[in-house]
Amino acid sequence: MSDALFLGIDGGGTQCRARIRDHAGRRIGEGKGGPANIRLGAATAMQSILTAARAALAEAGLGEGDLSRLHAGLGLAGAAQTSARERLAAEPNPFASVAIETDAYVACLGATQGADGAILIIGTGSCGYAILGGERHSVGGWGAVVSDGGSGAVIGRDGIRRAVLAFDGLGEASALTDALLAEFGGHPEAIVDWADQAKPADFGRFAPLILAHAERGDPVARVIIGEAAAAIDAIARRLVELGAARIAPIGGLAEPLRPWLAPDVQALLVPAASDALDGAILMARRNAEQAGAY
Repeated sequence: MSDALFLGIDGGGTQCRARIRDHAGRRIGEGKGGPANIRLGAATAMQSILTAARAALAEAGLGEGDLSRLHAGLGLAGAAQTSARERLAAEPNPFASVAIETDAYVACLGATQGADGAILIIGTGSCGYAILGGERHSVGGWGAVVSDGGSGAVIGRDGIRRAVLAFDGLGEASALTDALLAEFGGHPEAIVDWADQAKPADFGRFAPLILAHAERGDPVARVIIGEAAAAIDAIARRLVELGAARIAPIGGLAEPLRPWLAPDVQALLVPAASDALDGAILMARRNAEQAGAY
């Protein structure tokens, strides 16, 4: 169908991005929406997806009626959980067809243009992902509560924790811990009230501050970033054990953390061929073709 359009969605804990290409592969529009980690709420994720899709349609000069022309590929944080995928699939949507996968899967498809390869995602969350010989391998990415070492969420949480320890005299104080305490009026009581409601992206917003202090030599910040880099090193080495020869680092913290990684890991890193949005579009096209919808 020459009027078919393909929507790629890359949804994480901070924001949701959309791109639309036509049947010939021409990019016609992009847009953004809110957080789309489906473990934090399927209805919220779908609303973010629709917001981003509508913005992309608007850039293309199209409108609400064109949502039904979109074959959607949704690459979303939290989609590793079967229950979360099922909840999202149960949400009403206007699309011509829908494929739901993890943000890591579509990022790997984009980075390798559908060929064998591996990626390191280092953003609000973190994980390694490889597609090798037709098999998928995921390393980490289970969420900041139990996993996601080296991610913005874990870096931020560690910084906040160390600021509280410094306040109590149980850990080293530094310019970083002073700055983090100052964000909350100088007292952990405000941190506790905030943390009870905080999401991974809320912790992740402190990662740039911690990185900046580490680059200036702050001792507490250097420990935090050193531990984060070690966690990323471990993910990369596990991908190599699984058979990856080269790894594409992606995500907002990929470049800032690169100098902190071990030399053997840095030697593995290569640029991504394309991004997660184009990976999601490739998934959408494949799904539509397999279903006979295109």
